[in-house]
Amino acid sequence: MSLVRFDPFRDLANMQSRLSRALSEAHEGWQDSDTYGAWVPPVEIFESGDDLVIRAEIPGVEKEDIEINVENGTLVLSGERKRHTDIKEDNAYRLERVYGSFNRSFRLPTTVDAARIAATYKQGVLEITLPKLEEAKPRKVEIQVH
Repeated sequence: MSLVRFDPFRDLANMQSRLSRALSEAHEGWQDSDTYGAWVPPVEIFESGDDLVIRAEIPGVEKEDIEINVENGTLVLSGERKRHTDIKEDNAYRLERVYGSFNRSFRLPTTVDAARIAATYKQGVLEITLPKLEEAKPRKVEIQVH
């Protein structure tokens, strides 16, 4: 029986190599597909004064390629980031940016005034402002003295 010296770093390096190879092979299959790049833009949703605000990061998407719809109490944000035609895959060393269509849906609270929803787009960030209904806004009640 021979003794084998335990080397945790060798085992870790082997595991890392196997994981990198597996992920690389999985990624190669994506590039051949027409659906390469199905993605979802990250959002922040927060309250600001009397409004709810949704901020979505969608850099590289033209305003004309973004659509916002409100129907049956649901806000739907959709669009498409188009691949640049000046980059040929044969000449590229690394292509990590994600392209293709995106679609996000948000159920609106009943306190939102859907008729007054507004949106702005600046430096790749879409900001959707959802004003609250007047009845939903907090108000101070005066106390009457008799």
